[in-house]
Amino acid sequence: MAKRRVLFLCNANSARSLMGEAMLRHLAGERFAAFSAGSEPDAPHERTLEALDKLGIATEGLASTSLDDFAGEAFDTVIVLCDKARQACRDWPGEVGERLYWDIRDPRLIDRENAYGQALQEIRHRLQLWLDAQR
Repeated sequence: MAKRRVLFLCNANSARSLMGEAMLRHLAGERFAAFSAGSEPDAPHERTLEALDKLGIATEGLASTSLDDFAGEAFDTVIVLCDKARQACRDWPGEVGERLYWDIRDPRLIDRENAYGQALQEIRHRLQLWLDAQR
């Protein structure tokens, strides 16, 4: 049976969407193929990789990718993690079975030591709830 394809989107693809991609691979990589992209991609943020490493979640191969790179592809689920990406996603020419909108605060804009860890925990919590509903 083919893995269900899931795409995580945020603005820069430097924090939240990369966390979603890595976390889904960690929690259910045998059932899902996880990808991430940004409407205005930047490089992976160092603190994103640190937060994932701290929880023992693999970061190999994580890279910021443009939403345009996935044009025309099909995904079973697209999980949008910010309003700016939600706007860009509206006219995206890809095939999507299910769209979810989880407005996770951008840890790059929060001046707290644990902002990245908190964003990662929120994504993990929502993913666990979503995975429970997929059974």
